[in-house]
Amino acid sequence: MSERPDHRRRPPELGPDPGGAGGDLRRRDAGVHRAGSGRGGRRATSGARTVGAARRRGRLVSDWLTTPLEYAFFTRALLAGTVVGAMSGALSTFVVLRRMSYIGHGLAHSVLGGVAVGLAFGVDLYVGAIVATVASALLIDAVARQRGLHADAAIGIVTTSIFAIGIAVLAVVPTRLNVEAVLFGNLLGVDRTDLWVAVGVGALFAVVLFLLYKPLVFATFDAEVARVHGVRASGIELLFSLVTAVVVVASVRVLGVLLIAAAVVIPGATARLVTRSIGAMLAVSTGLGVAAAVVGLYLSFYLDVPSGPSIVLTGASVFAVVALGSAAAARRALGVARRFSPPSGPAGPEGTGAGDGGDDGQVPVGARHH
Repeated sequence: MSERPDHRRRPPELGPDPGGAGGDLRRRDAGVHRAGSGRGGRRATSGARTVGAARRRGRLVSDWLTTPLEYAFFTRALLAGTVVGAMSGALSTFVVLRRMSYIGHGLAHSVLGGVAVGLAFGVDLYVGAIVATVASALLIDAVARQRGLHADAAIGIVTTSIFAIGIAVLAVVPTRLNVEAVLFGNLLGVDRTDLWVAVGVGALFAVVLFLLYKPLVFATFDAEVARVHGVRASGIELLFSLVTAVVVVASVRVLGVLLIAAAVVIPGATARLVTRSIGAMLAVSTGLGVAAAVVGLYLSFYLDVPSGPSIVLTGASVFAVVALGSAAAARRALGVARRFSPPSGPAGPEGTGAGDGGDDGQVPVGARHH
């Protein structure tokens, strides 16, 4: 290797030649940095981007959940809706098992009559509603005891009449009633009174369900056997109707008159598809009622739709998914059973083979006498 020309020689006081060992080290370090900026660097950058995107999505979800809670009206509605969802979900278990979905529909209609008459006379909304629904429950029980009449006929007669009274009163007497809010529920209309009514009714409902759970289950599955064992099935029927009436009244603000019936049917019907015991059905139905209420209220807030339809459509969507999944699972199970079932033997000619009970062609014992 030739030496540098004199005019390019490095003075000794400046240290090692960059082209020597020091330069090699710097070039090696530069090579490491360049390698780091290659595939590994791209991986690190991509990972950073993924983490950043995940954090942004997490913040969006967090904001989506917490922003409505900054408003007092939504917090009240959410608390009341949770209680109402739990009550309607638990009640739905017995409504479905007892095949009494029509009672929720009927009592909900009677609420409007009570509300209209109460407002016409200057009475509080809840007072008119509770009087109308309790009176409806008692009248339904009395009419259903008549010879030749069933509960569905009694419900149709009593509740439709009270509903018609409410419509007539609204047409004749001027009131400040927001009919749309009563029919479909109103997220903005839930005040402290509505919240405390829901909490109080929820506590009462929990106590009644705890004390009467076994007699109610007994009467639900076999009323005759329940009577033999000393359970007053008629009293259980009446008490069940009264409890349903009170739950319906407590749900008016959140769900609305026309959609309460769906809220006391859909959770139980959905739970029935995926459970095998009444305890599991009660737990799943209650959870579904709460989930539908919470999700429905959030959708009501962001989509600016009435809370009642939003909650009911949420529950109906869950039911549709579960029903389709159950049907698909049943078809798969049937296909597996057919695949592994033993094949049946081919039918032989008349008088011979397996078709006639033996290889010798003789008729099986006992068949000659037929």
